[in-house]
Amino acid sequence: MSSDSRRFVSQLAHNEPVSQVFLASDKQLRPNRNGNLYLQVDLSDRSGSVNTRMWNATDNDYKAFDNGDYVHVEGATQLFQGNMQLIATRIRKARPDELDEGDFITLQSADIEKMRTRLTEILEQIQSTPLTRLAKGFLKDDAFMDKFCRAPAGMKNHHAYQGGLLEHVLSLMELVLAVAPKYPQLSQDKLLMGAFLHDAAKTDELFYDRDIGYTDAGQLLGHMVIGVSMLDEKVRQIVQQDGQPFPERLLIELKHLIISHHGEYEYGSPKLPMTLEAIVLHLLDNLDAKVASFSQLMADCPNSESNWTQYFSQIGRKLFKPEKED
Repeated sequence: MSSDSRRFVSQLAHNEPVSQVFLASDKQLRPNRNGNLYLQVDLSDRSGSVNTRMWNATDNDYKAFDNGDYVHVEGATQLFQGNMQLIATRIRKARPDELDEGDFITLQSADIEKMRTRLTEILEQIQSTPLTRLAKGFLKDDAFMDKFCRAPAGMKNHHAYQGGLLEHVLSLMELVLAVAPKYPQLSQDKLLMGAFLHDAAKTDELFYDRDIGYTDAGQLLGHMVIGVSMLDEKVRQIVQQDGQPFPERLLIELKHLIISHHGEYEYGSPKLPMTLEAIVLHLLDNLDAKVASFSQLMADCPNSESNWTQYFSQIGRKLFKPEKED
């Protein structure tokens, strides 16, 4: 099915018949209140995802496809408590002739290559000698950079698509370049490196060949713990290569930037930000993530005729989406 004829998730309206291909993830076979089984699965394309249910499902329905498979789905949409969902009557693996992989790629390879070039340019602006050594160590690590440019920045909340990590980190680094010169007491070099490293371990926390999920290490450790280990290993490598020591206090400050960037204990931060750079990194990271996630909520809202979205319990509010100015 070509992109010209498909209805993307973001275009689906209430009570609309559906017969097309999606990417399946997070499938579960669950009992309802009466004990009857139903299949729940997230179906996605490059525009977003829709929660899908198949009533009166069997174990064979569950085993008919795997997470990460392209599936052909028949059913109809419905609005439920303000959210769009899809009620499927049939789900099967898609045939190759039914599939256009371009329908599932949010960022094209040319976009990713352009962002990678810009990321390299910014890191090469760093003046600090030890941080320059560290930046070069990561940039020359082809295996790491390949994963860094393919990884998503998260599962659902923001930049949850291949290339999303690179897009988020680059956006954050551009914010650092805009904000740091306004505050001479900040170290722009530390902030740039913190922006680069803060989510770098998403490369190993998540898997992302097709669908997105947590690796075992991601579930057991999380990207902040993995990120500190990743940083230690890279410092060890560059010291071994050039024979020059790496400043211990600087290394501690970089680790603090990684483990404090969530900002609050309730958001999973092991430490509160305690340096100026850590405080600013948290605020800028939160800004970029919030703009991306709120924009996605607005784009996915099924209330297309209203300037207001439905109420989102996860953020405790509706969102206003004014008409676009000419």
